[in-house]
Amino acid sequence: MRTIITLLAIAASATFCKAQSKPIPGMTTETTLVQTKDTLIGKQPKEALLKTPYSLWYSPNHENYKLDIASIAELKKHTKDVSVLVFMGTWCDDSQLQVPGFFKIMEALQFDNTKIALIAVDKNKKTPEQFEKGMDISNVPTFIFYKNGKEIHRIVERPMETLEKDMLKILSGQNYKHAYQN
Repeated sequence: MRTIITLLAIAASATFCKAQSKPIPGMTTETTLVQTKDTLIGKQPKEALLKTPYSLWYSPNHENYKLDIASIAELKKHTKDVSVLVFMGTWCDDSQLQVPGFFKIMEALQFDNTKIALIAVDKNKKTPEQFEKGMDISNVPTFIFYKNGKEIHRIVERPMETLEKDMLKILSGQNYKHAYQN
């Protein structure tokens, strides 16, 4: 009887300890698996957009996006040491239109997906980990381009010309102002 009680006590304490060992938000590189109704929130893999209900807008907008092949050829010359941080809202019409096109461009460039971070925000443009903190996210989508770890520019909400042409201006160092810049 004493052995059974001892085994039950050990099993109970092991279960208790396991339940208490939660990762601290913001201290992991893993994706965040927060989903409310039809909204993703937090760091997400691109593949999350390929699942229902997001695929209902992602797939047709990705498929129907017409690539500017001439701009793609020029862009390829300027992607070395570039990384991109994308803030989007799965609830946002502009994100639903621009993000699939952005990923189609990146696929055409054969851009390394590990150099793209996708952050889905709620309608207040917030995440539980506060990825948006200090990032000046006023509108989504916001595509922030980095070269050697330093921000070089961003596209905010919509391109001024096309995604490819705006990206080319940014990555080649040409003059560029996003939609909310004076």
